Amino acid sequence: MNERLTLACVGKTFGRHRALIDISLTFDPGEVAVVLGPNGAGKTTLLGVLSTLVAPSTGTLTFGAEALSRNSPLRAKIGWVGHEPGIYGDLTASENLETFAALYAVRANVAELLDRVGLSEVRREVPVRTFSRGMQQRLALARALLHGPQILLFDEPGSALDPAGVAWLTTQIARERAAGRLVIVVTHDLSAAATLASHLVILRRGRVVFDEHRERFDDVRALYEEKTGAVR
Repeated sequence: MNERLTLACVGKTFGRHRALIDISLTFDPGEVAVVLGPNGAGKTTLLGVLSTLVAPSTGTLTFGAEALSRNSPLRAKIGWVGHEPGIYGDLTASENLETFAALYAVRANVAELLDRVGLSEVRREVPVRTFSRGMQQRLALARALLHGPQILLFDEPGSALDPAGVAWLTTQIARERAAGRLVIVVTHDLSAAATLASHLVILRRGRVVFDEHRERFDDVRALYEEKTGAVR
């Protein structure tokens, strides 16, 4: 896996509102890129563009040498974990993964995936709606990994998790990076960003105001305050 994910002069408008303005970024496999910014900075829209769920108004998005869009088969290389788990509450953990595998038309070792995320003991016993939030987020990660994606997108993945859940998720993200996947995380959590990021992007009013790799930055909180004018 050596394809870069590249955005070139990407813009997105909604009516008269310019949500993203001239965004040019490059993401490499085997890195954790953390995207920070105040509310309204364009983080959610950027993640939507990266997932291909939101089509850019201008600019291009490529993975390797190929264009990445909603109609591209390259979409199969993307996995998504949101702050909402996006799973079926009335199904068991196994039934959820079996359902998503059928939807994706992929063969998956459901038992192995559930063992990996620590849910092997409850995979067939109870419906997911009885799970804690942390358990649901574990299942969401298993779902995102079903089809062996090369890109993992996380939207506020630590939202509503307790400290143990956040620690577990941090370990999993590091594991995916070590496996050579590109991991992109949108978060408001500056402490999590400082722990996770090998590549830091800060947005303000739809523009990139900071884009550097770990060797070029240290104090995430100070950078955030400097680049956005926000005090956290």
